[in-house]
Amino acid sequence: MYIHKEGHTIIIIALIILVGLCYLSGTFAPQLIAILTYVFTAVIAYLIIQFFRNPKRPVAGIPPSTVICPADGKVVVIEEVEEPEYFKDKRIQISVFMSPLNVHSNKAAIPGEVSYTKYHEGKYLVAWHPKSSTENERSTIVIKQEKNEVLLRQIAGAVARRIKNYAKVGQELNHGEEFGFIKFGSRVDIFLPLGSEVLVKHDQIVRANITQIANLPS
Repeated sequence: MYIHKEGHTIIIIALIILVGLCYLSGTFAPQLIAILTYVFTAVIAYLIIQFFRNPKRPVAGIPPSTVICPADGKVVVIEEVEEPEYFKDKRIQISVFMSPLNVHSNKAAIPGEVSYTKYHEGKYLVAWHPKSSTENERSTIVIKQEKNEVLLRQIAGAVARRIKNYAKVGQELNHGEEFGFIKFGSRVDIFLPLGSEVLVKHDQIVRANITQIANLPS
């Protein structure tokens, strides 16, 4: 298991604090309290390390026109909507909610050139709130592939307060290449051209670079 670079400093600081807590508890607290502290700190350390895990999932043999899931989580939205930021027309929106237990590295849903990227300050509504896509802190990228473009939007939630977007306009992204990271519970919206064949269902559990969520129109 690989640990994401975004977690290196946080994990080191957390482990120092937890080890110090264990030392103080073991030195000054009654035995039962010390044992409970050891268990508590072990669970916290495990959860922190799990959150920043970054499993390697190479994409191979998938056609470029197949949209793979950019995030681990659960499908919470599949609907036709008006996309107001970039396309300004009707698109198919698929939204994936990421809990704190999911892998939080975000991947390119299709291979292509980054044609647009923008960060927006905003609120911290819960990630499944209908208005979180347009009112929360968020970061948008658009990947262009021949005649089709796919918009990916990272959305902060009530807990997630830091979005990292590594993509730059003009950059070529490979299928499944990492473009960003969101710390703690959050959501990723995918906006597809009308006519795309949706391959997932509402409430389906999906995994980045593994689950195929749609086929783009030819």
